[in-house]
Amino acid sequence: MENLTDYKEIAEIIKERGGDNFKYCYQCGKCDVVCPWNQVRQFSMRKLVREATFGLSQIEGEDIWRCTTCGKCSRHCPRDVKQVESGIALRKIATENGIFPASANPIRSIRSSLNGEGNPLFKDRNKRADWTKGLSVKPFTGDMEILYYPGCYLSYDPRLKKVATATANILNKAGVNFGILGSKENCCGESIRKTGDEELFKHLAKENIKTFIDNGVKRILVSSPHCYHTFKNEYPEFMVHFEVVHIAQYLFELINNGRLKISKEFRKKVTYHDPCYLGRHNGIYDEPRKVLQKISALELSEMADSMEDSLCCGGGGGRIWMDTPKGERFSDLRLEQAVETGAEVLVTSCPYCISNFEDSLLFRKDSETIEIKDITEIIEEVIS
Repeated sequence: MENLTDYKEIAEIIKERGGDNFKYCYQCGKCDVVCPWNQVRQFSMRKLVREATFGLSQIEGEDIWRCTTCGKCSRHCPRDVKQVESGIALRKIATENGIFPASANPIRSIRSSLNGEGNPLFKDRNKRADWTKGLSVKPFTGDMEILYYPGCYLSYDPRLKKVATATANILNKAGVNFGILGSKENCCGESIRKTGDEELFKHLAKENIKTFIDNGVKRILVSSPHCYHTFKNEYPEFMVHFEVVHIAQYLFELINNGRLKISKEFRKKVTYHDPCYLGRHNGIYDEPRKVLQKISALELSEMADSMEDSLCCGGGGGRIWMDTPKGERFSDLRLEQAVETGAEVLVTSCPYCISNFEDSLLFRKDSETIEIKDITEIIEEVIS
């Protein structure tokens, strides 16, 4: 256990880094009961909060890096302790002092990639728009209806490029006048902020904000709930306000306005997974379900944990960059819940969720039983 200074001073440092609400904790333990980690191993958020109160935080340990910031603890806390913020405050201290345990060590190189290329995937910034080759996607101009911001994973990851392609095809069929910023984009910065690197987050955010303003951006369409959360709830800290819409919301809007016509059936049983940053953090539950319910012959079935109680995939809070041993993956549990519904397709609307579910699917003997799809991939199949 490493104390950076005396006990009292550590508690003050945690408060300064945004974890002040830990003082309200009265150790009821509800956070531990609902935390998904306790379905795969022993973990105590209550213990972390208690240690912070007395300045005994194990800054060099693994536990402060486990939180996926899923928000279940905050939703159930009777004292508004804000466990997520307290955990991030501890990570800020660790990051500022260069203390990373083995599981969090990849963050060091991720930071370098974000600084150099504006993405966490070690990809060339100049190739950020390569996914558009062969598609009718134009550079954004200020007179366009909306900016499509695909984000890092949809721009570079081979599996998730299919989601970006599906989105572009849908927008074109709906007659939406849209464009992208391509190599001018940076990562939104949400995940690196959750690892405690506030300085790098601010750098990425300020560059994006300048780019948006310089290019006359007013309305932003995103595919990632993490981008949605950051643009909508965190960028206003810099005194700017852009209208932000997630693709699940926009599909509902396009269908309701008659711009997008569903003309084909989808004869499969489907279950929908609520991403943490779309659902619990931002309250978007109805639109994706209403979109799926408009598709003829599609049978929608709910999993054991859905909507406010949705089980986290394990990718939030920077965990998407950290290795999680088999047997400790929330996505394995979630995939099992999906299979138990009898669904042939597990649908979601988050790149982190898709990546984790696809990885979990590889380790199942019955991997042919269920498909993983983004909601846009289904819509692309049923429009003409």
